[in-house]
Amino acid sequence: MRMMVFFDLPVKTKAQRRVATGFRNFLLKDGYHMIQYSLYARVCNGTDAVEKHEKRLRAALPDNGSVRLLVVTEKQYESIRVLVGKLKEEEERPADEQLSFF
Repeated sequence: MRMMVFFDLPVKTKAQRRVATGFRNFLLKDGYHMIQYSLYARVCNGTDAVEKHEKRLRAALPDNGSVRLLVVTEKQYESIRVLVGKLKEEEERPADEQLSFF
């Protein structure tokens, strides 16, 4: 099974950024890996492990923001599709910048 954690946390102030960073660090230390900036996932061997890690996740929840948990089977997770858009030409090749000394 895979536990997927989606979150949106406020990061307007220094204190909010510290809380958000602490939550991301908790996820990494608890065995999650980053899929996207606010999407982390971890493998669990059965519902007992899911329940254990859900309790740990609940204990680490920040006071503000939105955190969602989705549990899917490995078979469901295997069907994930990664869709990537096409980059614009100027994004692909950054313009050469010249440095002039006078």
